[in-house]
Formats: sequence, C-alpha cells, structure tokens
Amino acid sequence: MQFAFKTSPQNTTWDDMLAVWRAADEIDVYESGWTFDHFYPIFSDPTGPCLEGWITLTALAQATQRLRIGVLVTGIHYRHPAVLANMAATLDIVSAGRLELGIGAGWNEEESGAYGIELGSIKERFDRFEEACQVLKGLLSQETTAFDGAYYQLAEARNEPKGPQRPHPPICIGGNGEKRTLRITARYADHWNFVGGTPEQFAHKRDVLAGHCADIGRDPRERLDLAIVYLPSPHDPAVLEPLAEAIRDSGQRANSG
Repeated sequence: MQFAFKTSPQNTTWDDMLAVWRAADEIDVYESGWTFDHFYPIFSDPTGPCLEGWITLTALAQATQRLRIGVLVTGIHYRHPAVLANMAATLDIVSAGRLELGIGAGWNEEESGAYGIELGSIKERFDRFEEACQVLKGLLSQETTAFDGAYYQLAEARNEPKGPQRPHPPICIGGNGEKRTLRITARYADHWNFVGGTPEQFAHKRDVLAGHCADIGRDPRERLDLAIVYLPSPHDPAVLEPLAEAIRDSGQRANSG
C-alpha cells in the first residue's frame, strides 16, 4: 500500500498550498500529491476562491523533486482531448516523468452551465469520455492519430514532443458507475480512483472492476494500491509529519500482526 495526499486548490492561498507540497516532498511516506479540476469551489460556497488545477499542478511540479503529481480528476468536457494530450505530454516533460493523468467524464452542472460548456446527458458524457480516452492514448503514444467519432475527429494528428513515460503517463480514471465508468476503466486506465463510500461499497465496486478486467483479459493487480488522504483547507504543512507517523505506525502493526 502506498499513500498520497490531495489539496484541492479552493478556499486556500497559493502560498499555503506551496508550503504543504514542499514539505511533503521531503517525507517519503507520500508517493504523490494531487489537485482537482474545478473552477468553482465544490461542496462549499461556490462564490469562494478557486485556483485552476492544471496551472497550479505545473507550478507545484517545479517546486518539488520527488512527488508524483496529478489532477484528481480532469473533467474531460472542459478541454478538447487533443489539447489535454499536449498539456499532459508537456507536464510529463517538465516534471521529469512524474505525471499521473487523472481523467473523468465530468459532473459539475453549476460551473459548466455558468461557463456555457456543454456537459450533456449521462449517456452523452460517457460516450464522449470513451472517445476522449482513445484520442488521449493515441496522441500520447503514437506518431500520428486518426479518429472519426461522434464527438472528436482527428486527421493524422501529431503531439510532439512526447513525455518520458512510455507508452504514456499512467492514466487514472475516477468514478464508481458499474456499467460505463468501471468498464471504461478496465479498458483504458492504469489505475482507478474510488470516489468515496463504505468499505463494503469499495469491495463491491472493486469486484465489478475485476470482472470487467477479466472480460478483456486484463489483470486488475497490475498497479499497486494507493490511498489518497484529503487535506482540507486551511492548508498547513504541520499536519504532514503526524499523519506520516500514523501511517508508519499502522504499517508496522499490520506487518507484526
């Protein structure tokens, strides 16, 4: 089991987030750090401050040396996947191969409607998302990509230079839907983000994902387990070392038991 942290760039300041990430980079318990992809604060006052997740992550990549980095997760409808592929390849280069590419179908009706960004029905979101997964993998791993879908059309498109991680940065898909999300995860992702629930719900969703993997001949154990700890604002690096000690202690008890 590996451990990570997430600092949503909402209701916070850049200086506070930066302090947390610089401190976490020195604590080996933390494998990775994550931001989010929203333009309004979520589950709080939507009129509050919210920094853009990818720009924030790029700056944090330059402020750290060891941590793997990711956005948990990128709403695919906010950016054309060809644009996102270029962003991902560039950030993989800038971070010296530390990027985890987190993506999801999108869900936030409030900010999508406010910005006039089409979200669509549930079916439309996942049809578009599955096409976007194909476009992303093609542009991140192939010399040219041609694609003719309902939502995206590419004509021998290029994305150069590519990042150091081959065939592409690990793809993390977030969501719990059993019929579409977990099936798409089995086919296109390197790991899956369980968005929350009880241990029993997690076990059930994991079994559903394993079934989808078996259907296409994939081994769901290809990736290590990763637990991501959410750090709410106000962000303070003082919480990191006590949390790391608790994680170390729990690991020692598990090993001795």
